[in-house]
Amino acid sequence: MILPAPCVPCFNPDLSRPKPDSILALALQFESVTTGDFESLLAIRTAAMRPSLEHLGRFDPARSRERLQRLFFPDHTQFILHDQQRVGFFTFRPVDEHLRLEHLYVLPAHQSIGVGSTVLRSLITQADTANRAIELCALIQSASNQFYQRHGFVAQSEDDWNVNYRREPTRPQT
Repeated sequence: MILPAPCVPCFNPDLSRPKPDSILALALQFESVTTGDFESLLAIRTAAMRPSLEHLGRFDPARSRERLQRLFFPDHTQFILHDQQRVGFFTFRPVDEHLRLEHLYVLPAHQSIGVGSTVLRSLITQADTANRAIELCALIQSASNQFYQRHGFVAQSEDDWNVNYRREPTRPQT
């Protein structure tokens, strides 16, 4: 089953938020992105990535802008809202026979409280329902590596800057 674009229908079309598997999930909502939101997305990405990139000596605002422009798919991108505030965004799109989590960024002030996990669990549920793997990459030596591993992603390869991960779909036991 191929998930339709734009990304909004990737979630249960009857709901505007993830399944309430935690109190936090009840407060999360998603908002569609337009091409006019690029600068807001860049600000979120920069705030979320800057500490990890600086640690590696790789922070470069021009490179960050270029990377987001190259991987900017507004029809598959949504803001993450917590208590009606934009606290992050994600890009989740079909590529060949799998799904690609191109971006998942949460502002530092909203990290480590379950926002990313709630979003990722929702995306995993959608992928499992569609019987499709999820692929993504994470910056080498960043905390995101442990985050993705905790959620069942397995490293497939790495280069000088990124670790490439894949999570195979799991079938519900009957």
